[in-house]
Amino acid sequence: METTLFMKCLFEFLGTLVLLLLGTGVCSAVTLKGTKGHGAGWIVITMAWGFAVMAGVFIAGPYSGAHLNPAVTLGLALAGTFPWSDVIPYIIAQMLGGFCGAVLMYAFYVDHFAISSDDPDGILGCFCTMPAIEHKTVNFFSEFIATALLVFLILMIGTKGNTPQVGGVPAGLGAVGAFPVSAVIMSIGMSLGSTTGYSMNPARDFSPRLAHAILPIKGKRDSGWSYSWIPSIGPLVGAAFAACLYLLIFKA
Repeated sequence: METTLFMKCLFEFLGTLVLLLLGTGVCSAVTLKGTKGHGAGWIVITMAWGFAVMAGVFIAGPYSGAHLNPAVTLGLALAGTFPWSDVIPYIIAQMLGGFCGAVLMYAFYVDHFAISSDDPDGILGCFCTMPAIEHKTVNFFSEFIATALLVFLILMIGTKGNTPQVGGVPAGLGAVGAFPVSAVIMSIGMSLGSTTGYSMNPARDFSPRLAHAILPIKGKRDSGWSYSWIPSIGPLVGAAFAACLYLLIFKA
């Protein structure tokens, strides 16, 4: 299969769609009434998000590199490992994939949303992140640090010694890095994620938040737009910091 830019973006769309379908799906399974996973807890959520990333990487990895996240795309471009000409198309594909994944999740759980209409905060949390304690400065710092760690670790996974070489070229995250990246997601979620819900990804937060705003969900509250910039801008700034740190260490 020829890996044109269109094909790469198509797989970014599909990989992000699956990531969000499974990720928001576990949030719904744990939160909504009447599901078999109701009340399963934070550990189940963090583990399922990690495996959701793995599923997305297996789909998109061989064709697009499986960024699945505008912050990752930005970080890799700033680090000089991804062409700037592909950044905007990748981000558009990721954001559309995130939106469609959330819409599919709603269709899957529509009956459970209907009987959970007395829990508007829980319904919102099925789609996007909101902080356990709203303190915007700390919340922004949390998203910044979590995403900086994620992107720096992704860059390090791709360095010689961590990634097998094929003809002197790294085999790539899509070939060997699905589980390591998933493990990183789980670790960050279990250790740092319970303060903000650890977005680390505008396509994980803004796109499903938009779906929440548009969908005809009974009993829903506002979509938390006054907070929404934090789980989108924070990850982008964190990714830029990680790229700068990587360049300082390896390119200085």
